Amino acid sequence: FLLTNLLLPIIKSSAPARIVNVSSGAHRGAKIDFDDLECRRSYNGWKAYAQSKLANLLFTYELARRLDAAEVTVNAMHPGFVNTRFAKNNGWLYNVGLSIVHLFARKPEDGARTVVYLAVSPEVAGVTGKYFFDEQVELSAPASYDEETSRRLWQISAQMVNLEGE
Repeated sequence: FLLTNLLLPIIKSSAPARIVNVSSGAHRGAKIDFDDLECRRSYNGWKAYAQSKLANLLFTYELARRLDAAEVTVNAMHPGFVNTRFAKNNGWLYNVGLSIVHLFARKPEDGARTVVYLAVSPEVAGVTGKYFFDEQVELSAPASYDEETSRRLWQISAQMVNLEGE
């Protein structure tokens, strides 16, 4: 959120330009808990991760509404379950489970394919405010389309990082 907002003047002046946010299918079933946005009262790693991925989508859709699609497009994507070092710091038992399921995970280059597609493909020039998986538009969870929640989250995020004028 902060990085994108700080770079927006440069991105706009470089138009046509594209912004690609990485989310996850983990956003499904998540909700934004405005009473404990930073998960300080009741931390759960998976809940925090899922909420952050829903926040990525809310941010993507709100930013797409705020920008001129002809100049700057904003999309989000889900890379799939990728065999990376993600969650390797969660303890030995978790790592045993991960080492087994990673046998069925995507290679990092396969997980990156949709990011690259959204960044450079002429096929998606002018496409904005969408969620992609395997280079295809997919509907994200209904909660991700809640405009009131996205505006409220935007406003709170701007306050949290001291962005003026938001």
